[in-house]
Amino acid sequence: MRVGLDVGGSKTEGVAVASDGSIIARVRRNTGWGPDAVVETILGVVADLGAQLGADASGAASLDLGDTVASALGVQVRVDNDVRAAALGAAVLRGGSGSIAYLNLGTGIAAGIVTGPEAGHGARRQAEPGTVWRGARGAAGEVGHISVDPAGPVCRCGQRGCIEALAGGAALAERWGRPGTHPVGDIFEAAEAGDPLALTLRGELARGVAAAVRILVLTTDVETVILGGGLTALGARLHDDVRRELEAVAEASVFLRSLALAERVELLAPGSPAAAFGAALAGAPEEGVLIHG
Repeated sequence: MRVGLDVGGSKTEGVAVASDGSIIARVRRNTGWGPDAVVETILGVVADLGAQLGADASGAASLDLGDTVASALGVQVRVDNDVRAAALGAAVLRGGSGSIAYLNLGTGIAAGIVTGPEAGHGARRQAEPGTVWRGARGAAGEVGHISVDPAGPVCRCGQRGCIEALAGGAALAERWGRPGTHPVGDIFEAAEAGDPLALTLRGELARGVAAAVRILVLTTDVETVILGGGLTALGARLHDDVRRELEAVAEASVFLRSLALAERVELLAPGSPAAAFGAALAGAPEEGVLIHG
C-alpha cells in the first residue's frame, strides 16, 4: 500500500491507498505548531492509518513525507507541492479524460495542471494517473501572482492587483477587518444583507477567480478547471458568482464566448481528500498504478 499526506497549517489529512488504487483508510488530525509538532502530527496520522488497517506503518512502500519523517518511519519518502498533488488527485477522482487545471482557493491562490488524455481513469484498468505540468523552474500554475488590476490592492508579493490580493482568503480577511472564525463566509452573508464593503469584496473575489480561470484556459487550453480549497465551502454561491463573471466578460468578445469558459468550471466535491490521494499517487512506482473508481 501507499500512504499520502496533505500537511496544512491547520489540519493534516492522510489516506492509505491499496495496490488497486482504492482509498482504504482515511485520517485527519489538527496540525501541531512548530517543526517537532508537525513531525509528531504526521507520525500520528500514519500510526492511526496503520491502526485502522491492522498494519504496521513500516509496511508501506512509499510515503509523501520529508526526510525527517522518513528516518522515523523507515520508509521511502517523496515530497511534492500540495496544490500539484491535489491536482493529480482531483483529476483521478473526477474520472473521464482530458487535461484539467486544479485552482486552489485558500489562504492564497495557486493552480496545478494535469495534462494528457489519461487524466481520468476507468474501471480496473492499468493507467497512469496523469502528468503534472511543472514548468522549467517549477512555477507552472502560480497564477495567484499575476496582476490583473494595476490600481488594485497591494499583494504580499509587492505587486498591485494580483489575483491573490483580490481572491485569496488571507487578503480578503485582512481587507474585511472584522473578527470572525470564517471571514469569507461572513463577507458573503453581509453582502447578501447589502453591506457595501462586503459587496465589493465578494465581487472582487469572483473577478479574481474568473481571471485565473481565463488565464489557465487561454495559456494551457485545459478541458476543465476544478475549483478546490477552503473557499469552495461556499459552494454554489461562489460557483455561480464566478460563472456570472465569466459570462459577463465574454459578452464583449466573440472569441471568449467560443471558449465556453463558464461551462468548463467545476467545484471539487465537498470533503474530497484530493491532496492526500494525489500525494499517494505521486509516490506510485514508475510503471504506473492500477486505478479504479
